[in-house]
Amino acid sequence: MKKLKCVLAVVGLTIAFGACAAGSASLEVRQGWVRWLPGGLPAAGYLTIVNHGDKPVALVKASSPDYGDVMLHRTLSSGGTTRMEAIDRMTVPAHGQAALSPGNYHLMLMQATRPVAPGDQVPVTLQFSDGALLHTQLKVRPANQVN
Repeated sequence: MKKLKCVLAVVGLTIAFGACAAGSASLEVRQGWVRWLPGGLPAAGYLTIVNHGDKPVALVKASSPDYGDVMLHRTLSSGGTTRMEAIDRMTVPAHGQAALSPGNYHLMLMQATRPVAPGDQVPVTLQFSDGALLHTQLKVRPANQVN
């Protein structure tokens, strides 16, 4: 009986680990950073998501323990006016990439749960339409440093 319990525990752990590992094995984050603004203003997160897989996948949610709310946004310009709108998803093509960059798609990081300052690292978890989770660290930069 003891041996059976051990085998079942190992099988359970293998299945759980395999699901997590397989879910994000084809996804990669590159060049992630946060544009910090003073005075408790919302920050913006930027990164490039690379999909090495054979199927497109969509970024559907993001979260961070350092912020109370993380939303997907994009910047739209029309007739000399610029505005931001919340979006539900951003597709990352198969064997391609999608960039969250200034003036385009980005993460809105709101309600900091701790003092965040340039030089810090902000942990972010990205959730995709296929259930994959991707954990990354974004380096915080001052507003005037874009590269």
